[in-house]
Amino acid sequence: MAGENGFIGSIDQGTTSTRFIIYGHDARSVASHQVEFTQFYPEAGWVEHDPMEILESVKVCMAKALDKATADGHNVDGGLKAIGLTDQRETTVVWSKSTGLPLHKAIVWMDARTSSICRRLEKELSGGRSHFVESCGLPISTYFSAMKLLWLMENVDAVKEGIKKGDAIFGTIDTWLIWNMTRGSNGGLHVTDVTNASRTMLMNLKTLSWDKDTLKTLGIPADILPKIVSNSEVIGEICKGWPIPGIKIAGCLGDQHAAMLGQACKKGEAKSTYGTGAFILLNTGEVSIKSGHGLLTTLSYKLGPQAKTNYALEGSIAIAGAAVQWLRDSLGIIKSASEIEDLAALVETTGGVYFVPAFNGLFAPWWREDARGVCIGITRFTNKSHIARAVLESMCFQVKDVLDSMNKDAGEKGSLDNEKGEFLLRADLMGTPVVRPLDIETTALGAAYAAGLAVGFWKEDDIFESGEKSKNSKVFRPVMEEATRKKKVESWGKAVERTFDLADLSL
Repeated sequence: MAGENGFIGSIDQGTTSTRFIIYGHDARSVASHQVEFTQFYPEAGWVEHDPMEILESVKVCMAKALDKATADGHNVDGGLKAIGLTDQRETTVVWSKSTGLPLHKAIVWMDARTSSICRRLEKELSGGRSHFVESCGLPISTYFSAMKLLWLMENVDAVKEGIKKGDAIFGTIDTWLIWNMTRGSNGGLHVTDVTNASRTMLMNLKTLSWDKDTLKTLGIPADILPKIVSNSEVIGEICKGWPIPGIKIAGCLGDQHAAMLGQACKKGEAKSTYGTGAFILLNTGEVSIKSGHGLLTTLSYKLGPQAKTNYALEGSIAIAGAAVQWLRDSLGIIKSASEIEDLAALVETTGGVYFVPAFNGLFAPWWREDARGVCIGITRFTNKSHIARAVLESMCFQVKDVLDSMNKDAGEKGSLDNEKGEFLLRADLMGTPVVRPLDIETTALGAAYAAGLAVGFWKEDDIFESGEKSKNSKVFRPVMEEATRKKKVESWGKAVERTFDLADLSL
């Protein structure tokens, strides 16, 4: 890759952990450090994080990664050109701009406490659940930041009082981190990027600014919202008190959009990434496509203040890796996440068991907040290996549901067709080849790319036109017989239907 010698740093702030990775100009990691932080579950369906703990986790990761790089002989102190930031989207924080302290714990993207607010708005507004889709591309759902902000405004006295006094400000995790890294209560920059803003329900997808009509309808004051910037531009410099003071913050994207950039997805190319949840995005170029099959209209990225905006169709799956964590932490079936593969491999099939992880409802393409998790087909023959395998297969079934919708919406099977005319997703159950990139940590890499582009460390051709990723990627091809695939998909559909209308079961 082109670019002068030096390094780009990347903060990857996820749902369960924080990482800081340092990349060389060849886009390969030279050092990294990861820290897990606490998940809080105060009530059924509620999920919270401590914003102060997240802040500390970033500091620790920065310092440790720098120490590792230095120990390996890399002159990062003198060669770090900029950092990028990627974060869990939708997770909502409101804090005091005078004290710098959160006024409540962060409400996490998968938190479902706002379901009553969503139902109320659906009844009150003329457009029902789709009332804001035309402006923001999103249905009314517990998933998005606006509903979480409304809950805080309605239920937390400190937030009510802070807004009344003009002291409270709102942000997603990117906003919280940037504000603190740029002097915080002493003049910190209150900004967010277009991709994170697109997940609030408050940004107009066409103008890329806060939608005045939406704010008025929901009663959200505009002065508590951050300024919206592009994904690739110099935002500010890191202040004293951090491990890398004076370094430019030059890139910011929500995690799934960063993964799009990290996998160099151009128009017509799709990516699927897996973590706590799973998220499939198809880059639709400069055209925003309204879904008729349960997908979200969102942004891919905007690589500079004057750059053209790339849009996307997205299928969001709330529970993927989180189901493995549930087996480990709540049921004790496994002691570590890595054990699930060996346990599942002890059996060739699930023995007719189907597991639907609708812990807090179902996201795309169903959008059923009344759904709850089910495990069906259990017999006396069933053992923990069958259940482990069913948990893993649930991720595949959910992804197939989303991809089926994506193909219908796009009107064609995406792109990156190879010479055989096959659609390559960037598994077996889908009946289509799957491309796995050489570097599987594409989210952090995408944030690094955005920062590197902003400071001239890389050029867009280095990322999109090198061909290196396609050349070095691994392709997995389906081996399951079509009749078997069809039968399993039908059985999965029956299992999904069993999850509906279960939210009001007695606790």
